[in-house]
Amino acid sequence: MLRPPVHPLLAAIPVGLWIVSLFCDLLYLGGAEAALWSPLALYTMVGGFAAALAAVVPRFKEFGLAHVPVNLIVVSLYAVNLWLRLGDSPNTGFAIVLSVIGVGLLALSSWLGRARVRVQGASE
Repeated sequence: MLRPPVHPLLAAIPVGLWIVSLFCDLLYLGGAEAALWSPLALYTMVGGFAAALAAVVPRFKEFGLAHVPVNLIVVSLYAVNLWLRLGDSPNTGFAIVLSVIGVGLLALSSWLGRARVRVQGASE
């Protein structure tokens, strides 16, 4: 019996949540209701961080892959991002810049992961 690939399913959750978080931040910057969009950006970012940690477990043995170090950088960026937002004096502007960088690196990591599947035929 074939098992469905777990990692691609788990990896989609933090990617989606972090993109939604950036979208909420952009709405906040655009002058939309700060009481709604700023907390929603934080909650989706926390959810994405927790999901990213869960997605690491199936791939932990493959640390040498090209996209894994990029993913570690992304998770580190979001850890700093959360620290900036939850500190005594939140630095929302710099946190949003980190979100933009993080989503850009996620796009790079997704491309590298897809290239591995295409070239090596690896799916799990």
